[in-house]
Amino acid sequence: MTSDGYESSGNEQGRIEGKGSSTMSSDKDHEIAVIGGDGIGPEVLAEALKVVAAAGAVLTTVEYDLGADRYVRTGEVLSDNVLEELRGFEAILLGAVGPPVGDTTVPPGTLERGLLLRLRFELDLYVNLRPFIGVPGSIAEGADFVVIRENTEGTYAGEGGFLRKGTPQEIATQGSVNTRMGAERCARFAFELAQGRPTRKLTLVHKTNVLTFAGDLWQRTVNEVAIEFPEVAVDYNHVDAACIYLVEQPSRYDVIVTDNLFGDILTDLAGAVSGGIGFAASANLNPARSGPSLFEPVHGAAHDIAGKGIANPLAAIHSAALMLDFLGEMDAATRVHKAINEYIASDHAGVSASSTASTAAIGDAIAERL
Repeated sequence: MTSDGYESSGNEQGRIEGKGSSTMSSDKDHEIAVIGGDGIGPEVLAEALKVVAAAGAVLTTVEYDLGADRYVRTGEVLSDNVLEELRGFEAILLGAVGPPVGDTTVPPGTLERGLLLRLRFELDLYVNLRPFIGVPGSIAEGADFVVIRENTEGTYAGEGGFLRKGTPQEIATQGSVNTRMGAERCARFAFELAQGRPTRKLTLVHKTNVLTFAGDLWQRTVNEVAIEFPEVAVDYNHVDAACIYLVEQPSRYDVIVTDNLFGDILTDLAGAVSGGIGFAASANLNPARSGPSLFEPVHGAAHDIAGKGIANPLAAIHSAALMLDFLGEMDAATRVHKAINEYIASDHAGVSASSTASTAAIGDAIAERL
């Protein structure tokens, strides 16, 4: 391990090679940064990489020691040197970061702003793509929709501050930063995605009746971009109504586009109604490819089950499949998506809340289908 906190993956020269024939992969060697992180993060990523190898993709990996554990040991979150190294990879695969619940050694916001948000802002990961397919028995069974969340602006941009902090007259402000460029490039990505899907429907979710400035910017931007995509049907929902519809009628959605904060909330709810957060994958994308994109399961570090071999790795495996899509490994990605869906459909008891299937057993089951 270097002083900057990374080490090789432990495989031969950090290489993961698929066992399938060359027709299953482009045979291109992709250089990937792997951040296992904390809690169950390393466990679920191990299964994701196992499945990627079984799909025939070829990766050279470098593992980075980042997260709560590293911060507690060193006081460092993400050094400038490591950030510059990460810029050189094709993609970043992340497991989970965060301290145990109730732990006070990592101040709130330290990892969120110092690591996750910094990566999103510095690498211009302006699209957060989260796909949802309702698993059998879930509220959203049969639904198939994608949320496109703007990922670098809004209330997460960090605008705001305190006046007279610690006094009875304390004032805290937290602004929402929205630019035409940010809204337009996110909306355009969502329209292009919707145009390629069977339903061809896009729904803007915001709160235009109250957030009359930010909401107006988003609504006007979507309306103007929509002119370029006449075959895509466009709808609008207030965010509170969208929360109701996600519970009562999730199949009404195809592609949702929304801002940073609303997207954060909606996607957690979507994960819950689609079968649980253990199924929820995400891609933090730089569509311009001026740097790497980052792929991670939506769930947290779940320290309470870490090391027990019972974490659901499907979100991590799905996130790795999204990474293969991004890398142009379309055949491998398609087969992984298919294997995940087949496993869930044929052995739902094996991934349910009462499941006794181990983390490794689920990974093995997906890999065997490849």
